[in-house]
Amino acid sequence: MTSTNHVRRGLALEYLTLAWNVVGVVYLAFAAFAAHSVALAGFGFDTLVEIGASTVVVWELRNVHGERQRAALRLIGIAFIVLSVYLVVLTSLAFARHVHPHHSPAGIAWTSLTAVAMFALAYGKSRTGRVLNNQVLLTEGRVTFVDGMLSVAVLVGLTANALLGWWWADPAAGLIIVYYSVRESREAFAHYRAAS
Repeated sequence: MTSTNHVRRGLALEYLTLAWNVVGVVYLAFAAFAAHSVALAGFGFDTLVEIGASTVVVWELRNVHGERQRAALRLIGIAFIVLSVYLVVLTSLAFARHVHPHHSPAGIAWTSLTAVAMFALAYGKSRTGRVLNNQVLLTEGRVTFVDGMLSVAVLVGLTANALLGWWWADPAAGLIIVYYSVRESREAFAHYRAAS
């Protein structure tokens, strides 16, 4: 397969990610509001970050050479910082106010499906990014993998709340998202500096 075909494959994977996440962000907004769920709200915001990251990768893949790679890595890092700050505030308020989220069968169904989709997309991005030696696609592939892991964390929090009545499991899942967001932000900025 030629390099051009691998770029096309990378773009196709990003378009699939964008399509899934555009539907997901709308779905999660309604599910989070209905359940008063910090975890679903945080996951929805993470989905917005993933939409932004995928858009940046599409922009970068259309001109693989030049300054776009550095700018793309920087934008991904900034998006994760914003997500982390948002979730720290939201989670702190939920714990301080003892917000008890409602059960969310819709959230449980969506996070289950999202985990499967994100792990499959992350695998494809990782393979394609290695072939192209494209650090932006590889970094965004890790973002997609983290999105799959966060789906699982949110799923566990929602399920623990629904089955065991552990209201705190929902905002605790938000804290897991904060941890991964900070880690991914540092990784993106490390690659940004290395590309300087």
